[in-house]
Amino acid sequence: MIGVHKKILICIFAVFDEEPVIDILNKIPKSLANFEHEILVLIDGSRDLYFQKVMKTVEALKLFNAQVLFTSEKLGYGGNQKLAFYYAIKHEFEMVISLDGSGQYPPENLEKFLFGMENSEVQAFVGSRFLEKGNGRQHKMSFYRFLGNKTVTFLQNLILDLNFSEFHSGFRAFRVKALEKTPFPFNSNGRKFDIEILIQFKLIGFTIKELPVSYVEGDKKGVMECFRYGMDALKLSLKYRLHKMALFYERKFDVSTGFKKYTLKKGYPSSHQFALDEVKNNSRVIDIGCGNSLIGEELTSLGCSVEAIDCENPEGLSRINKFTNMNLNDENINIPIHDFDYVLLLDVLEHLEKPENFILNLRIHACGASPKIIISVPNIGFFAMRLSLFFGWFNYGVRGILDMGHRRLFTFNTIKKMLKDAGFEILICKGVPGPYPEAIGYNWLSRSLLCVNRWLVKIFPMLFSYQIFMVVVPLPTLDFLLERSRMAEK
Repeated sequence: MIGVHKKILICIFAVFDEEPVIDILNKIPKSLANFEHEILVLIDGSRDLYFQKVMKTVEALKLFNAQVLFTSEKLGYGGNQKLAFYYAIKHEFEMVISLDGSGQYPPENLEKFLFGMENSEVQAFVGSRFLEKGNGRQHKMSFYRFLGNKTVTFLQNLILDLNFSEFHSGFRAFRVKALEKTPFPFNSNGRKFDIEILIQFKLIGFTIKELPVSYVEGDKKGVMECFRYGMDALKLSLKYRLHKMALFYERKFDVSTGFKKYTLKKGYPSSHQFALDEVKNNSRVIDIGCGNSLIGEELTSLGCSVEAIDCENPEGLSRINKFTNMNLNDENINIPIHDFDYVLLLDVLEHLEKPENFILNLRIHACGASPKIIISVPNIGFFAMRLSLFFGWFNYGVRGILDMGHRRLFTFNTIKKMLKDAGFEILICKGVPGPYPEAIGYNWLSRSLLCVNRWLVKIFPMLFSYQIFMVVVPLPTLDFLLERSRMAEK
């Protein structure tokens, strides 16, 4: 016996067949009485005979605090988990244990979870049939299921950067406080729910621990059914990776702590690194749309005098020489760029309501000076965007090319035309590869992707550039030329 008394909800999902559920209820260990708990049996869809059988079993088990919850319509395996987790949140449980009602996981495993849950640093526990060597095959798991499980798990570990022995167990436990921070209501109502919630916990940064569980071969899924499930698992894992790389948006993976809105992309080919390479030491720089002034801090360390402008006060004001709060959408905006050697417009123009007017204003206020204006914008012609559009996807997300804050979209041709029409001479125009190190870390995979992407950018920049990087200078306006001109004496 252990002296842990926590409010625990044990959920048993009677989705497919009632007989295994009744057997599970009859085999629940008596030691469970030592814990503050509630057993919740969820019956998927109103079936009177099934309900009566389960209720008789529950009534016979007077030792346990058990409830039966049945829905008027079929919710599916994932749908029932959503309902159970919501029930746990509403009734202020501390922990919820979900148990597949197929009978494959003997209820004796509950004791292992109750012991394991003493670790307060862990937000989720996943029962593993393979954590103990030979356990899966020991209980006569069919060879194709064993091989399929191990193959899919290996690939998921590679994509998700995890080290699980398996992802597909139907025996799990979650801390309710963690569930409150997880967008699980957006998850699938089917079997994919189990994968989706682990990805969500991974994105948020919650700790997930595996616990060994015993297993008995139960439902006899066919080869094709297992194959489809494996494909769904890999698709979800790839969606997670693409979402994190800002190439694909998935609402269920949109967690506030999953992304950093602005980081300095330094040490590899990026718009920030290109800008840093372009600016000479000890120059006068104005950073328009500075964000949290990370690039300003970097330039200051190189001896530059840096002033910054943004519509919101940045976090790092101490990093720059001067900051001015200014609405960049103001049509009468006056920025004296003639006082500077370089003007930074990094990831700014796409956020403006009328970038044509803004860039024209800059030229007017150059007053005949020729500061180098360094610009970066996302390339909507990037192959991933074209491919998404081909398949009918054009969804905005939390960052990337289709950031929800982007108001204008550019290709190489449209950004060049806008600048030429506004009276700027283009000195440099080149493509920027994807920010793979930011998405997946600076490792062999990101370095390989960068290398391939850089070569593709050289061959076909309009298709393979993630961003467009430009250096332009303003040409003198007619007003300036007329003012400086003199009428020839007769």
